[in-house]
Amino acid sequence: MNIVLDLLLLIIIIIYSYLESLVKVFVPRRRKSVAGEIVLITGAGHGIGRKIAYEFAKQKSRLVLWDINKVKKEVGDITIVVNNAGAIYPADLLSTKDEEITKTFEVNILGHFWITKALLPSMMRRNHGHIVTVASICGHGVIPYIIPYCSSKFAAVGFHRALTSELEALGKTGIKTSCLCPVFVNTGFTKNPSTRLWPVLETDEVARSLMDGVLTNKKMIFVPSYLNISLTLERFLPERALAAINRVQDIQFEAVVDYKTKMN
Repeated sequence: MNIVLDLLLLIIIIIYSYLESLVKVFVPRRRKSVAGEIVLITGAGHGIGRKIAYEFAKQKSRLVLWDINKVKKEVGDITIVVNNAGAIYPADLLSTKDEEITKTFEVNILGHFWITKALLPSMMRRNHGHIVTVASICGHGVIPYIIPYCSSKFAAVGFHRALTSELEALGKTGIKTSCLCPVFVNTGFTKNPSTRLWPVLETDEVARSLMDGVLTNKKMIFVPSYLNISLTLERFLPERALAAINRVQDIQFEAVVDYKTKMN
């Protein structure tokens, strides 16, 4: 009988969740204040990280843009961390150097582990904080010639989701989490990116979207926002249809494609 009651409760929760999500489409989310919060942003010297720093500065946050241990002594416990640093080496797998694969994972996911582990204890003591994982649309769908990057971003999305679940299980609901997943951004990391269906985003737009997501405690921040719908629809499409969509998208960027030489 207990399993029947649990299933009925689950159905009620699912229906309620859908209704709640529908209401939130029309009702603006409540925004929190991050004024005075100490914010660590990795990779803040350029690109998205630089613009994110500007957005937090507008909110009157205290910014930390360098070494963790030295910083903690100087400014106190960090309450918001934005794991933004990223690396990408566009090339086919056989042309990708081993050290480039290692570097991609060190920066794009392992760095998230080390920084979060260093800062999480003080957040947990106060049950207060916000951990932002900068991932990518490539953490939900794949693109040729950036296999290590896609793999590391899938790992970053998984890190965000697992960390979110663990904090909830531990009762640390005061520590919020967000994951940023934009499409191509004009940062210079990939040369001459283009696609027929997605826009190539500017860093200002991405940073504003992230800031809005943090202030409203949004778990998954897609830029542009309609990507959420697109990814949901793709889960129900057969493989042939997905391949056709990829051809229509015609995603282009400069990459080293020299696999034939590597096979000789």
